[in-house]
Amino acid sequence: MLDLITILGPTASGKTSLAVALAAHLDTEIISADSRQIYRSMDIGTGKDLSEYTYEGHAIPYHLIDICPPGYKYNLFEYIRDYNTAYADIIKRGKTPILCGGTGLYIEAVLKGYSLPPVPENKALRENLAEKSLSELEEILKNYKTLHNQTDTDTCKRAIRAIEIAEYYSRQEPEKLIPNPVKNALIIGVNIDRENRRAKISQRLRNRLEQGMVAEVQGLLDSGIDPESLIYYGLEYKYITEYLIGRTSYDQMVSLLEIAIHQFAKRQMTWFRGMERRGFSIFWLDAALSLDEKIAKIDEKIAQSV
Repeated sequence: MLDLITILGPTASGKTSLAVALAAHLDTEIISADSRQIYRSMDIGTGKDLSEYTYEGHAIPYHLIDICPPGYKYNLFEYIRDYNTAYADIIKRGKTPILCGGTGLYIEAVLKGYSLPPVPENKALRENLAEKSLSELEEILKNYKTLHNQTDTDTCKRAIRAIEIAEYYSRQEPEKLIPNPVKNALIIGVNIDRENRRAKISQRLRNRLEQGMVAEVQGLLDSGIDPESLIYYGLEYKYITEYLIGRTSYDQMVSLLEIAIHQFAKRQMTWFRGMERRGFSIFWLDAALSLDEKIAKIDEKIAQSV
């Protein structure tokens, strides 16, 4: 029996629908690996379509979605802690969990079995980095050898926090960071070609705007969440907030956001290809295959793993 099945891929690749179909096929449950879907009331902007977690009339149990209030700054330490709790809960029922998402940092940390201590705030470091540009911060982040997040660093605050985490772990005694890798994991990647990915991202952005994504962000601001906290989350929440507080026009917001999501998807794929270079074997499936075809190929792979 496999210890874990992981389904990863860039945004708009269809990984959630595959995870749901596979969970129904295997009678199991899904653990989310999405750094934004953990927040309540951040639904349209994160693509949190909970109706997707139903397959042929059957609800598929999911974990680590809607677990934090908006405005909170969730971190990798908390994710590992919460993942381990959810994983143990599913295993207790004799099922093989499916980890699904696009946050490469979370996925790799799980597969490597990192046990991470919480990272305190480093005020001196933050002050030293405060005036640097995002590109300068990303260059600094590349100098660290420890596990760090390069897919979600689309704001200066997130990049500074990533450097803060990397700096803290670089100073820890090695024995405190000894990983306990998942021994028997099947990693499935959903590979969507660049042109289809770009088309789907653009169409999905238009759909979300029509569904009320701007109103969702306005509601978060009206609830008392300060703009900088929403900007911290990046992508939809960053660009829509900047529009709502008057920093950009609506057309500028849409254009900049579309570019940012395309860049984000590219960074996701760079991370996943990097995982392969770091020793992970990823079984890639063409996104254009039907769900039945994908499930059949996964069944073959599972049979080979037993």
